[in-house]
Amino acid sequence: MATRDIPNVDGDGAANLPGFQVELARDEPMRLDSGETIGPFTMAYTTSGTLNADKSNAILICHALTGDQYVVESHPLTGKPGWWESMVGPGRPIDTDRFFIICVNVLGGCMGSTGPRDINSETGEPWGLDFPVITIGDMVRAQALLLDHLGIDQLFSAVGGSMGAMQVLEWAAKYPERVFSVVPIAGAARHSAQNIAFHEVGRQAIMADPDWRKGNYLKEGANPKGGLSVARMAAHITYLSETALHRKFGRKLQARDAVSFGFDADFQVESYLRHQGSTFVERFDANSYLYITRAMDYFDLAAEHDGILAGAFEATNVRFCIISFTSDWLFPTEESRDVVRALNAVAANVSFVEIETDKGHDAFLLDEPEFYQTVSGFIEGVAEHRGVGVKPEQSAK
Repeated sequence: MATRDIPNVDGDGAANLPGFQVELARDEPMRLDSGETIGPFTMAYTTSGTLNADKSNAILICHALTGDQYVVESHPLTGKPGWWESMVGPGRPIDTDRFFIICVNVLGGCMGSTGPRDINSETGEPWGLDFPVITIGDMVRAQALLLDHLGIDQLFSAVGGSMGAMQVLEWAAKYPERVFSVVPIAGAARHSAQNIAFHEVGRQAIMADPDWRKGNYLKEGANPKGGLSVARMAAHITYLSETALHRKFGRKLQARDAVSFGFDADFQVESYLRHQGSTFVERFDANSYLYITRAMDYFDLAAEHDGILAGAFEATNVRFCIISFTSDWLFPTEESRDVVRALNAVAANVSFVEIETDKGHDAFLLDEPEFYQTVSGFIEGVAEHRGVGVKPEQSAK
């Protein structure tokens, strides 16, 4: 398979994004949960490490809402380090010296996988809101087609946080024969009413921007940066905890000795959020934000089983390591416990750890030694059981 260049998110040809691209569903379109079909479509992904001879050491990393495939590589648009370098890499808990890591930009995304900003071959124009509505199930179905293309029958593990955890749970529920173990982190089996509400605020901010143009901004040479920035600011607050915000900012003023009695960024926390919003719009597409948040809203593993979550995991042989954080109010620990109870009800192989931290939902992206130890310990245990990716000192026993 050859590496191909991927157009940048602005679509102006000013930069190319490194990675792999593959066109899938060329012979037969992929059916979506909405009843529509899509195909052919492109999936963009990166890999790290070496796939072993029997292709048994592959780990799929599933990214969160605003993430992408650059899990360990420096981001080609922002120049920032890979978003999970603390977890994935040589000698890290997910060790690229021992495992083959795949990270895929989700269907509907804006970093090379087909999404609403891409050209609809039937019209010759960007899809915009003509792009079909997608679900977490559709994202995972597309990933399964990619694994087929790579000749990987079963993943050693699927790992992901937040929306990534939803994808991981979907893998375990819908493709249990194709994933030996899973690590859902700071996630849930369905999106709560509170989280749907936060997403709706963000979507409305985008759609209220006059430059959104009913989703046709690319055709009309516009960009709803203001609305997307506000959506990002609102969402970013949910990723943090009150304690973390107070510790970092408190009521400290931004580059001034007294309040201005105006509406500039008087406080450091205001300046921080504005920065988060302004940098986000340089790497993300507004319509993709609408589609991906909607996919999260629709996620509900119990819905297909008369509201009984255990039915999603009936007779599963998958090994689960479920992780939550004490200060995560976006995906609180109780939602992880609901998944654990469902797995216990079907006698699944499941371990559960709640990490004590005051860093909020984003703790899975930050320096948390106990979290690293938990993931490392689980991966080591599964590796020893499977005889895959075993450390030299273990194989010598």
